Amino acid sequence: METKRVPVTREGLERLKEELRHLREERRPQIVEQVAEARSHGDLRENAAYDAARHDQAMNEKRIADLEHLLRSALILDDIPAGPRDTVNLGSTVVVDFGGDEETYTIVGAIEAKPKEGLISNESPLGRALLGKRTGQEVRFATPNGGQETVRIVSIGA
Repeated sequence: METKRVPVTREGLERLKEELRHLREERRPQIVEQVAEARSHGDLRENAAYDAARHDQAMNEKRIADLEHLLRSALILDDIPAGPRDTVNLGSTVVVDFGGDEETYTIVGAIEAKPKEGLISNESPLGRALLGKRTGQEVRFATPNGGQETVRIVSIGA
């Protein structure tokens, strides 16, 4: 079975690698200590600290597995043939006009999307709607509440 390639910027890839290093080398040993400490308190059937530590351990190991999978399937944006510079592509920084308010977004792969920081996924409704469009075009997209929003592309940067 072929793994779906996930687009990511070089900076995003480095952030993911650092998170994986932190979880393996720092967080994992901390959690092992917490489990051992909680286990030393005796009866595990009614030991809330033990249950919490084991839950933290499971969540940490799940995130490690997810990150390992993401890193194996990552496709660095620099390795994707660049599209025309006058259209929105993965990695483009786009200034859009929301009815008089300008906002700036960078189109990234889903694994590094952080909308509050202006990094929106190419798979999000707005990101998908912007792809392939040019400066001056109006773009309609679905909002999370089920409505429709229209934005105008003010500028496109690399």
